[in-house]
Amino acid sequence: MKKFLLRTTVATTAVLALAGCSSSSSDSAAGGSSEGGADTRGPITFAMGKNDTDKVTPIIEKWNEQHPDEKVTLKELAGEADAQRETLVQSLQAGSDDYDVMALDVVWTAEFAANQWLQPLNGDFETNTDELLPATVESATYNDVLYALPQNTNGQLLFRNTELTDKAPEKFEDLKSACKALDKGKDCLTTQFKQYEGLALNTADFMEGWGGSVLDKDGNVTVDSKEAKDGLQAMVDAYKEETISKDSTAATEEETNMAFTEGKTAFAMNWPYMYSNAVDAGVDVEVQAPLGKDGVGVSTLGGYNNGININSKNKGTAFDFMKFIINEDNQKSFAEQSFPPVLASIYDDPQLQQEFPYLPALKESLENAAPRPVSPFYSAISKAIQDNAYAALTDGKSVDDATADMKAAIESASQG
Repeated sequence: MKKFLLRTTVATTAVLALAGCSSSSSDSAAGGSSEGGADTRGPITFAMGKNDTDKVTPIIEKWNEQHPDEKVTLKELAGEADAQRETLVQSLQAGSDDYDVMALDVVWTAEFAANQWLQPLNGDFETNTDELLPATVESATYNDVLYALPQNTNGQLLFRNTELTDKAPEKFEDLKSACKALDKGKDCLTTQFKQYEGLALNTADFMEGWGGSVLDKDGNVTVDSKEAKDGLQAMVDAYKEETISKDSTAATEEETNMAFTEGKTAFAMNWPYMYSNAVDAGVDVEVQAPLGKDGVGVSTLGGYNNGININSKNKGTAFDFMKFIINEDNQKSFAEQSFPPVLASIYDDPQLQQEFPYLPALKESLENAAPRPVSPFYSAISKAIQDNAYAALTDGKSVDDATADMKAAIESASQG
């Protein structure tokens, strides 16, 4: 299994400046705000982006039936991630307790923790995370302190149309070989190379899959290491050789979905939701974990982490509600809705595997996954990767120049 790298900081001094003072992380980790302790109970609110609230609404209803004096009120946020974040940040900056529990995109955890907006989950709030997928716990950890509980996750899969290519490749070079045997008019691999977040994720996947990283475990920018360069070079070469389809530079997840379900491409990298679409479209589909240089590759992690507002007056209820979401029954309900759970045992359920044959491959993908860089400056990191990877793919920019410019832009952003 790939060793997980804990990316907890980028430019530690800048993080601390954002948090307010050099001792803030340790002070916050020591116990959080006095607004409410683990024994404070009562009604709470749960804030989450409206796109996925249908998955948690039945869980909230079940909780409310069992806890009539500690009811949870769902507060739906906007569908767009940036708008969700803006709403939460404005409320937290004002010291409001409007939201007790917040469903956070995994990339926000570091920023919210650095600003002391989240109750650290230690001391009276400590909980056992041994049964959760390790990469999901890593995504909720900042400066070696758990600041949120993973709620759901997501990992990429390599989809294969078995009518176009019958053998599962074991490493990326095998996939390239399979492409040469395809009938004319069929693309080999379609993925997301349009200039948006999807390109940043796929670029990071290639870098990690060749042994590199965007940041190292200490938060240093390593996007220009030999291994990271090798990964980006493999990606660029595969595109130029048309192992990766030319259409990929205009593809988001949905264009990838259409190409695969319409039988235009033999392979596709996408999220698990595409499996049922392919089956419904009559595609004979099989899936596996992503591929890297020497075997199983690396998927970037998606999903939500649930954090407690440091200003909440009913933190005991908030904490118990977060744990309730990740019990076996509720995590199983997520799997039944193709909303990947964080409880590892769910992926081994024979009944669920029969209904959702992609679960074993998804578990392998998640066990080898890497969180996106845990940094208050993630948006700048993503843009630096997108801009320069796209130029390397489409404008002939060299990998050396692309990675050097990525590094310069990331370091500039982290220095304010």
